[in-house]
Amino acid sequence: MQILTDSGTDVSLSPQELAELNIHVVPLNVTLDGKSYREGIDIEPGEFYRLLAATDSLPVTSQPSAGEFAEIYRKLAATDPDILSIHMTSGLSGTLNSAQAGAELVPEANVIHIDTKTLSAAAVWQVKAGARAVKAGWSMERTAALMQSISDASDSLYTLKELKYLIHGGRISHMKGLIASLLNIKPMIGVEKEGGTYSQHGQVRSFKGALQGLVNLMAKQHAPGTALRVQVLYSNNPEGATILREMIDQRFDCTWLPIGPMSLVLGAHTGPSMVGVAYAPLAAFADIP
Repeated sequence: MQILTDSGTDVSLSPQELAELNIHVVPLNVTLDGKSYREGIDIEPGEFYRLLAATDSLPVTSQPSAGEFAEIYRKLAATDPDILSIHMTSGLSGTLNSAQAGAELVPEANVIHIDTKTLSAAAVWQVKAGARAVKAGWSMERTAALMQSISDASDSLYTLKELKYLIHGGRISHMKGLIASLLNIKPMIGVEKEGGTYSQHGQVRSFKGALQGLVNLMAKQHAPGTALRVQVLYSNNPEGATILREMIDQRFDCTWLPIGPMSLVLGAHTGPSMVGVAYAPLAAFADIP
């Protein structure tokens, strides 16, 4: 069985690791100043944020078309018709719907779709677990159950300095976002599990206060000192990511995954200041083969 995912799940594996786990990544698209780019192929995060800083235009993102998915499924099916297609939340992107429509055009492919109901680091944890389970010869039912248990255990939170990108992308209420922007409020935002959409967890006046607020929200779920798997990602704010990591490290027994930039297509919706964290009890990963 082969694994297909999209770049919104932030798969940060080397080409060798991707080949070893049989993971294929389809790029999401971003358009800026009338020019479209495929993430990871035509443009990397550093170049995207440089271009973003040099323009007054706001970016527009899009998922691969059904035809593009069909082409990928057809190519994969020529090697192995069994494909596990794992995607960022359908609550915030049309990628899963596009993938499902593409699969209908390729009857020779046996495609199983999974909605992670999240994105970025928390989504790639599911992708990697699923790939390892498949490689170990697990049944599809057992693999799906493992991925669901990781989904249930994992949470994501983030904050940012400006709201114009979220407002432009339609990911939050325009009026609430506008008012918060005028008041210079920094929101604390999560991804709820039922629909995989954004949920607001409060707001404060300063960015550092918002970072501390994220840690406080984590502490409401997990007692200080709890053994957690944690990963901090950012759009174009490594300094903020470092501060957040230090704050978290003071409160929990952390098994850290590398800090790094998130998908630039996700960053296009949040803006360059975004800092986020994915976390889960370490015990939730004990059964991964």
